[in-house]
Amino acid sequence: MKAEYDLSKMKSRNNPYASKLKKSVTIRLGEDVVDYFKDMAEESGVPYQSLINLYLRDCIRQHRKIDISWMSN
Repeated sequence: MKAEYDLSKMKSRNNPYASKLKKSVTIRLGEDVVDYFKDMAEESGVPYQSLINLYLRDCIRQHRKIDISWMSN
């Protein structure tokens, strides 16, 4: 292994996975929801936004549907 490498002649190229990267969105969450995930983040050492993303991804994989029948009159 060389002590130094000359990268000045290296050609750049587009990231083929860039379209699969995370998308930034603004979402309004209840304070209790944010606190819940922040507490879990402290316990696990994983950032709370990542935990929310992991939970939502798990909902997708498990095909979970929310029951909002309580909202009906």
